[in-house]
Amino acid sequence: MKAVFLKGHGGNEVVQVGERPMPQRKPGEVLVRLRAATLNRVDLYMRDSGAGIRHQLPLIMGVDGAGVIEEVDAQERLLQPGQRVVLYSGITCGRCEFCQHGEPVLCTSMQTLGEHCDGTLAEYISVPTGNVFPIPDGLGFDEAAALGVNYLTAWRMLFTKAQLKPWETVLVFGIGGGVSLAGMQLAKAAGARVIVTSREQHKVDRAMELGADAGICSSSEDVQKRVMELTGGRGVDVVFENVGEAVWSTALKSLVRGGRIVTCGATTGDQPGADLRRLFIRQLQVIGSTLGNPGELQDLLAWCAQGKVRPLIDRVLPLEAIHEGLDVLERNEQFGKLAIAIGD
Repeated sequence: MKAVFLKGHGGNEVVQVGERPMPQRKPGEVLVRLRAATLNRVDLYMRDSGAGIRHQLPLIMGVDGAGVIEEVDAQERLLQPGQRVVLYSGITCGRCEFCQHGEPVLCTSMQTLGEHCDGTLAEYISVPTGNVFPIPDGLGFDEAAALGVNYLTAWRMLFTKAQLKPWETVLVFGIGGGVSLAGMQLAKAAGARVIVTSREQHKVDRAMELGADAGICSSSEDVQKRVMELTGGRGVDVVFENVGEAVWSTALKSLVRGGRIVTCGATTGDQPGADLRRLFIRQLQVIGSTLGNPGELQDLLAWCAQGKVRPLIDRVLPLEAIHEGLDVLERNEQFGKLAIAIGD
């Protein structure tokens, strides 16, 4: 089968499009013919080094994906061949204390597609039955694929971790990237007020067109000062953050007393100043989060089925254009998800 795979670590020269062996479906698994995947920051990380993530080369890239069921166990009642499905990207053990307490996203031996094992940038993949969910009617394969990582991550950050309320205000840093855009869309769908930031004015303008209540161009405005102006000197209830060191101080200073900052990334560095006095005096909460549980993906899909949110796709590229897609992602030129079409 055709696939995108890593043959080493470095730049795009280690990313190859070519033939890889077909996956062999085991009992309890579903063989899916993939139709779309999207690119995520972790794809760049795996290409560059993959440091700290146990993996073997060659490794098929891609963390999220959607497609059509090709084969499934005869006794399976909920899934059937020909069904359109989206994948949950974490393969868990089901036996550790976290799995058994209903938090499989914390599984001590989780394997993530495209990181620890072969991923979704391929014509076929075989995954456990519990990793496969029907796609709501009306969503394309590229939109469905986007739900499995970025939108699921944003869902858990906002609703499970930050416990966002409809009357609250959220500050979203780095609008235009997949997780930030998902956070904005979900927060607005929940009824919250959303303020977004970007270093690029055209991304702020686009977010405003899509429903953001206010936008701040951080290359020309003082974010903290503008946030205070927009909130009457109060600050925001929740900061939604995946940028890291470059915005951390501003993020903390933008929070109301007792506010929450929820973070899932550190693209500009992971060692910011802690500002402990501000944390304890203002009783701020710092919450870490990543990905989500299968049940949370089910809830997200239900929202999509009701038309509450629809993933925004920046562009769709063929599998052979993977280098172009990675370059766009690395330069942060996209607004929304970069999707990869697989097959016809």
